[in-house]
Amino acid sequence: MPLVKFVEADGREYDIDIAEGDSVMQGAVDNMVEGILAECGGACSCATCHCYVDEAWQQKIAGADEMEEEMLDAVMDQRPNSRLSCQIQVTADMDGLVIRLPESQY
Repeated sequence: MPLVKFVEADGREYDIDIAEGDSVMQGAVDNMVEGILAECGGACSCATCHCYVDEAWQQKIAGADEMEEEMLDAVMDQRPNSRLSCQIQVTADMDGLVIRLPESQY
C-alpha cells in the first residue's frame, strides 16, 4: 500500500498506508486524521476535506475536474495546490505523497 504523509497546520504528521483505489480522504478518516472532517462522506459536496498537495507532487497526480474546482472556490485560503482529498484516488505510484492540511476547514 502506498504511504501518504499528512501534515497538520500545527506541524503534526501522520504516515498512513492507504489502499490503492481508496481516496486520500478515506485513508485520513479511517486513520482519524483530525484535519479532515469529510462531512459529506466523499460526495464532493462540502469541501471539508480540503487539502494542499505538496508542490513536489502537484504534477504527479491528476488535476481537479470542473465539479471539484467549483467546490474549491468556496474554501478558505484556497491556493494553487488546493484539492479536495475525496477526489484524489490513491495509486501505486503515490507512495510518499505529502498532503498538507489547512488551519481550518471552515
